[in-house]
Amino acid sequence: MPVPMLDAGKWERIAGEPHTVNLNAYLSDDGTKIMGTWICTPGKWRVSYDKWEYCDFREGYCIITPDGMEPIHLRAGDIFIVEPGMKGTWEVVETVRKYFVFA
Repeated sequence: MPVPMLDAGKWERIAGEPHTVNLNAYLSDDGTKIMGTWICTPGKWRVSYDKWEYCDFREGYCIITPDGMEPIHLRAGDIFIVEPGMKGTWEVVETVRKYFVFA
């Protein structure tokens, strides 16, 4: 049974009043791997990834802009990977729901 976590984000908010719900369905014994569902209302963060993330985008619209690169527009049906070391911004334009795996 997923364990809900409200507004558990670690990143610096830079716009809007976003709220998040993590429904964590799996956490490895050593805490290095996590899987679940992430739901977020509109807002924007400064992000810095130290882990690899797989995302299966189910609802909403967001824009990820890695530093020095063009924006990546993501909508329902998109599947994508974020590599460790990615820095930039993550903007939720329309409330998002995605499945994720951090490893």
